Amino acid sequence: MRTLMIQGTSSDAGKSTLVAGLCRVLRRQGVRVAPFKPQNMSLNSAVTADGGEIGRAQALQAQAAGIAATIDMNPVLLKPESDTHAQVIVHGHAIGPMGAGAFHDYKRLAREAVLTSYRRLQAAYDTVIVEGAGSPAEINLREGDIANMGFAEAVECPVVLIADIDRGGVFAHLVGTLALLSASEQARVTGFVINRFRGDPGLLQPGLDWLQRHTGKPVFGVLPYLHGLQLDAEDGISREPAAVPTHAVLRVVVPVLPRISNHTDFDPLRWHPQIDLRFVDGTQCPPGADLIILPGSKNVRADLDWLRAHGWERHLQRHLRYGGKLIGVCGGFQMLGLSIADPHGVEGPVGECAGFGWFDMRTQLQRCKQLVNVEGTLCLEGAPVNGYEIHAGHSEGRALDHPAVILGNERRDGAISADGQILGSYLHGLFERSPACAALLRWAGLPQPLIVNHPARREQMLERLADAVEASLDVPRLLGSPDL
Repeated sequence: MRTLMIQGTSSDAGKSTLVAGLCRVLRRQGVRVAPFKPQNMSLNSAVTADGGEIGRAQALQAQAAGIAATIDMNPVLLKPESDTHAQVIVHGHAIGPMGAGAFHDYKRLAREAVLTSYRRLQAAYDTVIVEGAGSPAEINLREGDIANMGFAEAVECPVVLIADIDRGGVFAHLVGTLALLSASEQARVTGFVINRFRGDPGLLQPGLDWLQRHTGKPVFGVLPYLHGLQLDAEDGISREPAAVPTHAVLRVVVPVLPRISNHTDFDPLRWHPQIDLRFVDGTQCPPGADLIILPGSKNVRADLDWLRAHGWERHLQRHLRYGGKLIGVCGGFQMLGLSIADPHGVEGPVGECAGFGWFDMRTQLQRCKQLVNVEGTLCLEGAPVNGYEIHAGHSEGRALDHPAVILGNERRDGAISADGQILGSYLHGLFERSPACAALLRWAGLPQPLIVNHPARREQMLERLADAVEASLDVPRLLGSPDL
């Protein structure tokens, strides 16, 4: 049973991408492989087959491995609610908000959860590919570490360091990271991968030769910059810009809330050839749009206050007055109602605030989240839809008598306004299936939307990534297994 850990010299160095690529390569070879991230901090999450919540990137990596995602693949998930506190999720379920100091004290228990999940995966699969978090050289986080070298030392697994050359300073990143590790941790690093290289790899060879001489460790390969690689982002909005289509017909705007969550919901629109989708800094005057989407939020009341403070209530009123369409997803849906109450302090201080008031409904946050994968029918054109629910809010009111989606067992979800301009839903993944996406685009004003199979495109991207990994890296040497 083999385990390999991928650690990065910084956040967004390419750890998640490399783990997904290796999972798909090993799957091609018939190896039973599972991804694993001991601790993740992300507001992009997914619901697992066993009814828990994990980071979105680990769900994608499970897809790359050809297996169902489970809570063991990301046993500790931190979802920031403010600059000082995050909701702590262990084995798929929230245990409550914690500040940095409280979580530091909790790490002993978190470590046990991490090791328990790892052992279960190790027993069930031939290979476990582990993803670190941030950088192992973050000195202030070393004590009690369960995300990087603390985990690698505990299970005695080898580590590969990946660095992003597109940021600049790649050799300093690799050498500096290695220098800040202890002697035993340095010995655990088997080599390096350089990510996002543009141009002729031959021009990089003198630097690679120097790096190997200086550190005594090999470079397993150089991954090229894969332009247009469209995979679910782990957390931040993708650095890969979506080129505005030449024949874009529909303009879509999504405000980037301070605690925006699951912005990957809009990937099918972001890459649609007829749509100009823009994630807009909410502090700036937004451009004109045919459709505005209020996304999910990890702190709905605070993000609602933030939108109001930056003039978005007036902008949305003007948008609707001129015939524009408006969608609210999850937290964005809650904002469209009359009020949002948090009597238990689930997302912040106990209290209640007024919503935008376009739906006759009131929302109250509950201590327990709704975590479920669902299928149903969109009330627009009867299109099939599937996705997942991750929310603490429970909404009630007459607006729900006109739902947006009918789920299994005739359960109603969301609402559509009487004038047909506003739609809201708790369902993440509204745009994932082609029929539902096409129906929503027609409703938003696109007369003849092209049918784009987003799940099939995601598979194509995973195959493209695996091709690049096989072509650019010495995979058998990286894995330390000559027979692979």
